[in-house]
Amino acid sequence: MIKWASDPRTAHLFYASLFVFTVSIIATVAYMLNGWGFNDAFYMTVITIFSVGYGEVRPVDTVMLRFVTGILIIVGCTGMIYLTGALVQFITFGLLQELLGATRMTKQISDLEDHVIVCGFGRTGNMLAKELTRGKAKFVVIEPDQTRCLEAKAMGYLTVNADAIEENVLRQAGIGRARALASVVSSDPINVFITLSARSLNQSIQIIARGEDPSTEKKLLQAGANAVILPTHIGAEQIASLILFPAIAGVIQSSERRRQMEIDLRTLGLEIEVVAMAEGSLFAGRSVEEIEQRSDNSFFVIAVERSGVRLAERPTPHMRIYPGDGVTVIGRPGKSEALRRFTEPLLAVDDAAMTSN
Repeated sequence: MIKWASDPRTAHLFYASLFVFTVSIIATVAYMLNGWGFNDAFYMTVITIFSVGYGEVRPVDTVMLRFVTGILIIVGCTGMIYLTGALVQFITFGLLQELLGATRMTKQISDLEDHVIVCGFGRTGNMLAKELTRGKAKFVVIEPDQTRCLEAKAMGYLTVNADAIEENVLRQAGIGRARALASVVSSDPINVFITLSARSLNQSIQIIARGEDPSTEKKLLQAGANAVILPTHIGAEQIASLILFPAIAGVIQSSERRRQMEIDLRTLGLEIEVVAMAEGSLFAGRSVEEIEQRSDNSFFVIAVERSGVRLAERPTPHMRIYPGDGVTVIGRPGKSEALRRFTEPLLAVDDAAMTSN
């Protein structure tokens, strides 16, 4: 099937235009067969079809001319009504579809509970949304820039195209029912305003704010943030860890405490990470002992969280880890191939290995 024919709007507009064009050609030829020149025949056809009413170009004084004109009035005007309707449908359908889509999305957002609100869909917000999706968390993105908002929609995320500093926008995103809010816009003052607004609307919500300038950390904490993320020290994956696995992330929730911990571990040639076990991972359903052995002891599991509950700070070797579990590991710097198997399905890991070969 021709591609445009799959869209009813385009198909109707095409067939209506083709119908009017065909009627115009036939009528013009019919007038010419009755002794009219092309210019007079074409002009008579146009003013008749479009119902202009300028009068007859030449006398319609024969039975055949009257028959042609009568048929042209009936068929031509019908074609124009069809064409006008198709044109209106073509113009308004997109607007209507957008309106209905926005209404449907608003309904989906209003049904959310215990979800996450992501304020800002820049580089960090984009990465954070992917991490939250991987962790199977419900979330909504608030982004004032229309281009970025459309990008988020194209990726299947629930979005609100507005400024998060407005309290009514936060209410629209379900601030009263949300469990966490991440303010990750690139402006420190805006992050402070968002934090203040969010805290005033929900006293119990977990707020994680991004700060570009280290001096902003204190202001964000005073504004009501539970944790402040400085991009030079912590990334989107760690923000997602704080949201998805608060029980084990609580060990390193303070950014100052985390930095000190990272410094201490780095002196030993180690680093700490919180990762989510992916669906279809090679390690899914295996015991801690098996996972550590298969990783050639490149990292060690020190804590496990499931469904927001911290299961074990020092898990036993026989404890099994399942998709969606949050796992705190300590290992050598850099995401090794073994650690990557936590966060990627087996097929993705195999494809990456084939590509590298």
